[in-house]
Amino acid sequence: MSHTAGAEPGVGAASGPDLAERVAADGLLAPGREVLVLVSGGRDSTCLLDLAARIAGPEAAVALHVNYGLRPAAAADERRCIELCDQLGVKLEVYRPDPHPEGNLQAWARDVRYGKAAQLAGTRGADVAAGHTATDQVETILYRLASSPSRRALLGMEPRDGALIRPLLHYTRAETAEWCRGQDLDWCEDETNASAAFARGRVRHDLVPVLRSIHPGAERNVIAVAEVLRDEAAVLDLLVDEVLDGSEAVELARLRRLPLALARLVVQRLADRAAGSLAPGVARRTGELLALNAEETARLDVGAGVRAVVDCGLLRFEPLPSA
Repeated sequence: MSHTAGAEPGVGAASGPDLAERVAADGLLAPGREVLVLVSGGRDSTCLLDLAARIAGPEAAVALHVNYGLRPAAAADERRCIELCDQLGVKLEVYRPDPHPEGNLQAWARDVRYGKAAQLAGTRGADVAAGHTATDQVETILYRLASSPSRRALLGMEPRDGALIRPLLHYTRAETAEWCRGQDLDWCEDETNASAAFARGRVRHDLVPVLRSIHPGAERNVIAVAEVLRDEAAVLDLLVDEVLDGSEAVELARLRRLPLALARLVVQRLADRAAGSLAPGVARRTGELLALNAEETARLDVGAGVRAVVDCGLLRFEPLPSA
């Protein structure tokens, strides 16, 4: 079902060139560059696919729709994606995964979607484009602020994360809706977005409006803080690089001489490398690691699927066999 309501409140739309010109100027989408677009049928992914077809070209763009079969409207969403791709002249891949196992439904759905996208994009050497907007960025940061005691959680999403790109991350849902209306593109509305069953829905419908009532620029301020923190994180990364100098271990004695904040960053970097991905929460175990005896061999499971090992005075990390 198409939505034609007025612009949403929140982060203001930018003035000047139209959305296609601004997205093209950002450089994440480029003429002839292969891109696989994650398409749900909603407004943001509809807008993104149209922009990808315009900027990269319909031959360079491929859409992926994952039909989980979990919602009554799932079949209608798939039909909308088929119609959209026919309208734009873009090839569509539809994937229907097996029923989800027990556990976190949202995490499973995310893993399925990005796993399939990586598989398809890898065969083409393509980027994977997701339709996350500035509005999603605000909600993500607020959710992480409440759920994760980590500085890194407040950095928000990056416009590019490896092969994953987010060309709409500087633009709001109001802008993507305005673009779709201007191009006469219908979109589907996921009824679960209005549900309070998921934490992200409660952030969207309860927390964000309260912050907006406190200050009309609340969302812009959240994004601005995240941008400052990302800039500062780049400086901190350079300090960690200097300490490690390419090594996968650090002298425990040297780690003890560092400021505690820097020692935590070094520990987290080593743990992330050992895990092969983010190893959340390991930095909080830094005090325990500093207390280990550098003269003896010691091992300590620190969570996130990794183990700290002290050997010959050096601290390193290794993945747990079960991980």
